[in-house]
Amino acid sequence: MAFENYEVWFVTGAQLLYGGDAVTSVDAHSNEIVKGLNDSGNLPVKIIYKGTVNTAREVTAAFKAANNEDKCIGVITWMHTFSPAKMWIHGLQELKKPLLHFHTQFNKEIPWETMDMDFMNLNQSAHGDREFGHMVTRMRKNRKVVVGHWKEEKAQSKIAIWMRVSAGWADAQDMLIIRFGDQMNNVAVTDGDKVEAEIRLGYHVDYYPIANLVATINEVTEIEVSALVAIYKKEYSVNDEQKNDAHFNRQVIEAAKTEIGLRRFLEEKGAKAFTTNFDDLAGIDQLPGLACQRLMAEGYGFGAEGDWKTASLYRTMWFMGQGMEKGCSFLEDYTLNFDGEKSAILQAHMLEVCPLIAEHKPKLEVHPLGIGGKNDPARLVFTSKEGPGIAATIIDMGNRFRLIVNKVNCIKSKDLPKLPVASSLWIPEPNFEVGAAAWILAGGTHHTSFSYDLTVEYLEDYAEIAGIEMVVIDNETTLREFKKELRMNEVYYLLNKSLS
Repeated sequence: MAFENYEVWFVTGAQLLYGGDAVTSVDAHSNEIVKGLNDSGNLPVKIIYKGTVNTAREVTAAFKAANNEDKCIGVITWMHTFSPAKMWIHGLQELKKPLLHFHTQFNKEIPWETMDMDFMNLNQSAHGDREFGHMVTRMRKNRKVVVGHWKEEKAQSKIAIWMRVSAGWADAQDMLIIRFGDQMNNVAVTDGDKVEAEIRLGYHVDYYPIANLVATINEVTEIEVSALVAIYKKEYSVNDEQKNDAHFNRQVIEAAKTEIGLRRFLEEKGAKAFTTNFDDLAGIDQLPGLACQRLMAEGYGFGAEGDWKTASLYRTMWFMGQGMEKGCSFLEDYTLNFDGEKSAILQAHMLEVCPLIAEHKPKLEVHPLGIGGKNDPARLVFTSKEGPGIAATIIDMGNRFRLIVNKVNCIKSKDLPKLPVASSLWIPEPNFEVGAAAWILAGGTHHTSFSYDLTVEYLEDYAEIAGIEMVVIDNETTLREFKKELRMNEVYYLLNKSLS
């Protein structure tokens, strides 16, 4: 039910050349297609059929209406018959919502023995969609093109991906990201152009002094804290040594108090993401590791050390993946393990890794932390599941945003008895040497938003909707070709900016 408040509009293109009866047939076929798609059970968002458009005026009215309907997160277009592309110009100029062009047809196979000229005149998607596609390309308008019969699961799955991405895009358009403190010290990669981010990506970044959060934390009651601590002890494992330890219980109580206050602060401000800074924790008992872990699991975006770009990307990726099973998290490239072909990167952070990716039930523990100058923080300790996933980051290149996506494979990790943190161990594709080098050449961050459930296609659709650069590192990547791609992209965006 994650996307029940959203809808996608379906608009069919035709013309009046073939008469009213033909338009009636087009309308009937379109209704049946939309019903079939909705009844398939494969689409996360309901499709609303908005009729057949036959003139420029009708196209423009349909797209303006889509812009003004908050529930509409995107438009699917299909040219049932030949729809002259000039009539789409003004409507496409108006459309602000994500666009998917569905290249399909009502009948699955050619009726060889019965096909006549009337059938030919009516069923012209084969060239009607090309006419429409030409105009969208001519106007340099980004869209997703899905090719396949509307009854086939393969085509439906591609529409479903675009729907989830469009929902994530809609969610990002009013995303408020709160930064408690600025970015750490002189770190560059966690910063960026917040004004351009709001123009291009939709979300707004605000600074709040940590004192504002402390005031909210101080209003939390003992009853609220006791109720949350009871949830902790039910949901997580606690070892016998710490279970009855006074210091452990005191620090868990402080962590619960911080979590309640932080959640309340975010709710009151209407924020969907936040960042922390362990150089700016005046008035807080401990680094809020447990609170960050649990809030990420609920869908709040998080970025450490003021990293608002990763916080926003995590929120969007979590939003896209609602209802999926394997999970996502904020992660950081922590340390390297050189082991020949099995060389890998340990992903962790001081404390803030989301329990959605845990292989087993997380352990609730309290230990000293040699950074931040605060009391011993509570945290969830676990290792991640094994399996493939994607790691993604957005960087500010000065003249554009670049989305970097690396396919990775999480492998079995060893215990870390003296490093009680949540962690994951992965090998980047195509291998450690090429994957790590390509990431560095692309300017990738040390923070990533990671998902087991999403694929490259999700973020490709996201980059298309946002109109930002995207580079992919996978099993097909070679450093020679990757460097060429980066250089060609640089030329493209410099030229594109000069022309605009």
